[in-house]
Amino acid sequence: MERPTALISVWDKTGIEELAASLQSMGWTILSTGGTATRLRDSGIEVRDVSEATGHPEIFDGRVKTLHPAVHGGILARRDSKQDMEKLVEMGYGSIDLVCVNLYPFEETAARDPPASEQELIEMIDIGGPTMVRSAAKNHADVIVITNPDQHRSVLEALSKTEGNPSGVDLGLRRDLAISAFQSTAAYDSAVSNELWGRFTESTIPNRILTTSDQGVELRYGENPHQPASFFPSPGASRGLSRAVQHGGKPLSYNNYLDLDAALRLVRSISQTCDFGSHSCVVIKHTNPCGASISENQVSAWENSLASDPESAFGCVIAFDRVVERETAESIGNHFFECMIAPGYESDALEILSESKNRRILTLDPLGEITDEPKIRQVQGGWLSQIQGIPNIDWENVSHVTEKTLEGDELNLARFGTSVIAEVQSNAIILVRKTENGYSTVGVGPGQTSRVESVRIAARRAGERAKGAMMISDAFFPFRDGIDTSNEIGITSIVQPGGSIRDDEVIEAANQHDMAMIFTGIRLFRH
Repeated sequence: MERPTALISVWDKTGIEELAASLQSMGWTILSTGGTATRLRDSGIEVRDVSEATGHPEIFDGRVKTLHPAVHGGILARRDSKQDMEKLVEMGYGSIDLVCVNLYPFEETAARDPPASEQELIEMIDIGGPTMVRSAAKNHADVIVITNPDQHRSVLEALSKTEGNPSGVDLGLRRDLAISAFQSTAAYDSAVSNELWGRFTESTIPNRILTTSDQGVELRYGENPHQPASFFPSPGASRGLSRAVQHGGKPLSYNNYLDLDAALRLVRSISQTCDFGSHSCVVIKHTNPCGASISENQVSAWENSLASDPESAFGCVIAFDRVVERETAESIGNHFFECMIAPGYESDALEILSESKNRRILTLDPLGEITDEPKIRQVQGGWLSQIQGIPNIDWENVSHVTEKTLEGDELNLARFGTSVIAEVQSNAIILVRKTENGYSTVGVGPGQTSRVESVRIAARRAGERAKGAMMISDAFFPFRDGIDTSNEIGITSIVQPGGSIRDDEVIEAANQHDMAMIFTGIRLFRH
């Protein structure tokens, strides 16, 4: 049998010496290029240069080295085609039976801080690598393709069972490797396209949605036990929930991820928009806040968030924007929650919180900020994309539309309230109050088809605390009935976007009830 040939040309050289040495011990010829060839020779492995096989030197600083019929003919020739194999011999080319290639680190270069220059980024666009990977994956029935160091072991194990003969390697493994190869090139092309779109255009949303992920992690089930589900981390450097570290407890579920995402967004939003108060705490249930608070004291932030709606907070998700202190963990005590996420935990606090095995405690350090990256949502027949960001309200120029005005602490309370309501499902109404050490929700009315009904729900949850509270609305009041209802429950001030054709009637109602009202000019719907 003719000695099989492996072409090895990689950027990530993890385990490459062991792979090449094992193949050589099984009688394989090793074909390589540039830095990979040097690395292998330094390890005592006999290597044949690709330029020797092609009869053509590398040119343009290595930009062109494998783009040659001797390489791609050796990969793409169909072994069961007499015509292909005769042509290969006629051309003087040898067959290539294994291709081990991984690509230039474009995503890592693009993610650098400070940003890489345009010239450096362009040089990280791999041409020959993806071409060889696609060629090998296309002809996977005859060629083994490796695109990740994690695949070395399974390939070597398969070859060891055939005494190094590639033709005996199972087709199922070849297909798995080919799928992985096509996924790697698709992800690479998406990363290049998206990065260059961001650099070369001024549009905030690309004209095509090209997205990819790292390997998915299967979850126990979806929203319900009969629904399969997985979590797919973003590619490249870990960020957000893919970067969080879990301290014990059961694996996260689909619903856990949704609620953690909502908690993370809200606690980030409060931290970014409210530059007063030291500690933020949010309590989430079914992606909606049932309580949120900002305070100089972390225990107060937790207790005020819980007090907003203690009934709904059973089985909740909790987020803090600072390291969780022992006193806070003691205050939480035996309260039943599903998950908690924070930048860290004092050692005693983590021990206390972990006493219940059903709790999932996560660290995300730092929490990071809400970015203006496009948010994608699938609908039947297509996708929607928008920039959500944080409430972009110019508090120096909001409109004080009533005889009674807001100022000082009341404006800070309004800023806090709008940061919360931006993460509540519409139609949304929340009631907020100043506390001894900060600001807190006292009632949340989420996701109703009637805005007046949202007012009623928020009022029921607030109870007596509604008297003297501020009401925040995510959109305008189309009629004065919402204002009249809020007066009945004791509301003294209202924050809303304005913009209704009946704004004059709404303002008149507020004045009649001696309420203060401001128009922010920014609607905060969330569907």
